[in-house]
Amino acid sequence: MTLELLLNLATALGVGLLIGTERSWSGGDQEGQEMAGIRTFGLAGLFGGLAALSASHFGMPAWIAMFVVLALLTIAGYVIESRTNSDHGMTTEMALLLTFLLGSLAVAESRLLAASVAIVVALLLSLKARLHGALHKLNEAELSGVLKLLFISVVLLPALPNQGYGPWQAFNPYTTWWMVVLIAGIGFAAYVAIRLLGTRHGLMVTALLGGIVSSTAMTITLARLDSGKMRHALAAGLLATSALMFPRVLLEVGVVNRALLPALLAPMLTAGLIYAAGALFYYLRAGQQHDNTAEPPLKNPFELGPALRFAGLLVLILFLVEAAQRGLGDAGVYLVSLLSGLTDVDAITLSLANSARTDLAEQVAVQGIFLAALSNSLVKGGLIAFIGGRTLALLTLPFMLSGLLAGLGVLWLL
Repeated sequence: MTLELLLNLATALGVGLLIGTERSWSGGDQEGQEMAGIRTFGLAGLFGGLAALSASHFGMPAWIAMFVVLALLTIAGYVIESRTNSDHGMTTEMALLLTFLLGSLAVAESRLLAASVAIVVALLLSLKARLHGALHKLNEAELSGVLKLLFISVVLLPALPNQGYGPWQAFNPYTTWWMVVLIAGIGFAAYVAIRLLGTRHGLMVTALLGGIVSSTAMTITLARLDSGKMRHALAAGLLATSALMFPRVLLEVGVVNRALLPALLAPMLTAGLIYAAGALFYYLRAGQQHDNTAEPPLKNPFELGPALRFAGLLVLILFLVEAAQRGLGDAGVYLVSLLSGLTDVDAITLSLANSARTDLAEQVAVQGIFLAALSNSLVKGGLIAFIGGRTLALLTLPFMLSGLLAGLGVLWLL
């Protein structure tokens, strides 16, 4: 017997002991769990390893016969347990069969893979309470959102053609929909985080997470909550949610076209840091006032309708950028950037970053992206002044204007 074979069998045994330890620990206070504890799982893993070893000498039928024997024993144990416990699940039985397979995998020259999967299985089994708790916090609409997001990313995206169509070959279905998936995924992840954490941890956490979903929508929501007792906390939240736009833009550019990052990093971070400094200043002044805030009414951010509208907007901007560049040169790109930023900074950011990979000059793309961020920030400032009133505007606008001017200055110097 070689050292390699001994290591394989030891891994098969270790896989079973690891999963069996978790099963024994989590089910030690329940009746009937003794029939599938640490020893049973350890033997099942070793049994799987020996079955794989037998298959190398006697052929695959030997492995199949040994798996069938274990499966029949597992079924018999499940039937007996279900008669005495009507609430008996199948998790332990499925884990036992999986342990056999992992033991076989360990002997089949895949020790690392078997050990890695065993760790994942043990971790998944140990998270039962947390997973069930998180599942119960999600409603039907949110579950539907998860399925829709999986559909557009896993099913629909790979089926789309990856080539240009239309005038100037500007429309690429695969690239356009991939960008939609990117935005929808970021927004839905933030939404789920809000639902699981709740807003009781303070206005700042809500503003930060809500800003990832939609900083403009969060700006409107927070401005409507204005009251004399919580203006400093609201100012902190407004500046924080607006500050998130800058790293979000950098993230999108980094994913689509990393070559633009060096030129965008300094002006975007300069503006964002000034916003963040203002948020920290007002957060410290607010003291304990954030505990008195109402819960912002966030809605499920992922529905097919908004995703399709975003895709349409993205395609339109792609054509406008290409037409403006060909008809007006760089000035046309800047004009489209300013106008697009009034409503949505993500679409123009993704469009320019993607266009810079082919025929658009990188400097023009960088300046256009910053102009879109500037335009979008000015719109948010106007919303704060119009909805929140003069006092809230006086608290937030100086930091916003200072950040934008500083960012413009850095961009000009570079």
